[in-house]
Amino acid sequence: MSSPFETLWQQRYRDLRNQPPAIADSPVLEALLGHRSVRRYLDRPLPPGTLETLLAAAQSAASSSNLQAWSLIAVQDPQRKARLAALANDQAHIRQAPLFLVWLADFSRAQRIADNQGATLQAPAYLDSLLVGSIDAALAAQNAVVAAENLGLGTVYIGALRNDLQAVIDELQLPPLVFPVFGLCVGYPDPQQPAAIKPRLSQEVVLHRETYRPGEGEAQAIADYESAAAAFSREQGQDSPGWSRQVIDRLQGVAALHGRERIAQTLRGRGLAQR
Repeated sequence: MSSPFETLWQQRYRDLRNQPPAIADSPVLEALLGHRSVRRYLDRPLPPGTLETLLAAAQSAASSSNLQAWSLIAVQDPQRKARLAALANDQAHIRQAPLFLVWLADFSRAQRIADNQGATLQAPAYLDSLLVGSIDAALAAQNAVVAAENLGLGTVYIGALRNDLQAVIDELQLPPLVFPVFGLCVGYPDPQQPAAIKPRLSQEVVLHRETYRPGEGEAQAIADYESAAAAFSREQGQDSPGWSRQVIDRLQGVAALHGRERIAQTLRGRGLAQR
């Protein structure tokens, strides 16, 4: 009989070449392998203290140079959620989830600290600072996701929040040196419309040892993944193009960026990524 870890491993890969290692069962590993994107939520409020608990988990993530160059906006007002949903491809789950979190790369706080001490900051204008704030925000958000799932909640990231960056900045009244990296829906999953574990590429495709060297079997492994991804789509009642086609369609032309091609211009106007 398979352990929960082994079952989740098989669901994650659907590939007999990726057999689970002989690792002792772990609730943490089971939680991580069992992650799924939830886009259907119950009309049920979150218990008091949930937001604060998720934030504490987020703040426990690593932070580059301990700059803690990120902030969080919790959005619960139905009208504001509706406006943000409209800016993000009109995704209904943003309106439906009881809590919508907007994760920010934030150097305005550092600027206020410097202003209070009569200091001048040059580094926030450089691209690396934007990376630092964005990566810190992503690490923090993933901690929050793991915590949310441990509390029986579901989540889904919203990258489309960057489609109309200036409109989101205006809606959230963000000062200069602040960038909305992505959003995150949080709520109780609707058991009548359960989310499933989406398969991922075989480990042999993404793992390189010592140097970057695609394996000879990469093309076949990707073809096998195409079959697993297609089977998953059929199980979910989705009529999706093949995975490779999705990758090409998403990256081939500027139109697929849905407005995100203007991000660099917007950031420069806010004092970020200027150099």
